[in-house]
Amino acid sequence: MPRVADLAELVRAPAALSVPGDVVAGAAAAGALGRRTPALAAASVLLYWAGMAANDWADRELDAVERPERPIPSGRVTPGVAVGLAAGLTVAGVGLAAAAGGRRATAVALPLAAAVWGYDLAAKNTAAGPAVMATCRGLDVLLGAAGGRTVRALPAAVTVAAHTWTVTALSRREVSGADRALPLRTLAGTALVAASAGLPPGRPPAADVARSGARRAVDTVAAALPAVLAAWYAARYGGAQARVAAEPTAARVRSAVGAGITGLPALQGALTARTGSGLLGLAVAAAAPLGRRLARKVSPT
Repeated sequence: MPRVADLAELVRAPAALSVPGDVVAGAAAAGALGRRTPALAAASVLLYWAGMAANDWADRELDAVERPERPIPSGRVTPGVAVGLAAGLTVAGVGLAAAAGGRRATAVALPLAAAVWGYDLAAKNTAAGPAVMATCRGLDVLLGAAGGRTVRALPAAVTVAAHTWTVTALSRREVSGADRALPLRTLAGTALVAASAGLPPGRPPAADVARSGARRAVDTVAAALPAVLAAWYAARYGGAQARVAAEPTAARVRSAVGAGITGLPALQGALTARTGSGLLGLAVAAAAPLGRRLARKVSPT
């Protein structure tokens, strides 16, 4: 039997810190935050881990050449265990989503699971790869919106999907390195994503304008919080991409991909704060520094 540490490496366990914020941002935007939100977030994590295990199972022959240190080619995890784990996590994730969110959550979880497996087995090495992975993350946001006004979560889903497109496009050059045009394109995309997430919440109704000074100060901080968190995201992930543009080596590409994964909670926090849930947005964003620390022990890529 493989060790727990080997399975954690297989599913990129710490990278799952970037996942619950999708569901929280979607639920906050749709007005669906509630008791089932944590369960839907847990279902999302299970599906993410399933995708990571399925990815390594599908790539086992390529990894034997390019990344022989990974759990399957190194012999620490057998292919059968990997694909069995991926299948089991998929069933558990969809089942938990159905139990927590009913038919509306199931209607999102099933295509999400299909997109995850479709990416790993078919789309990953095609031109459609980044778009399919972006679709996975967009659906993840909409999973959190199940039970609420889903249409209101569409901007957040598109924003997270756009971020995911940039990370996936870079990840395809983790071994070979990139030309300078790629990081410049993804950096431009990151700037647009950050600008979108940093927009302040809607203006208060006219009846609420006459407030105390303390209340107005709180409102000012709340209005600025999305921009602060979006700037944090842009500085961390954008800075890593700028370094790739300056020297597009494989090592720098991998570093930028890691920054895109571990920095995503800051973006999710900005999107959550935009709905008026400032404290919850800060809690989501707090996963970013924790993810960076854990990434030093288990690679998120």
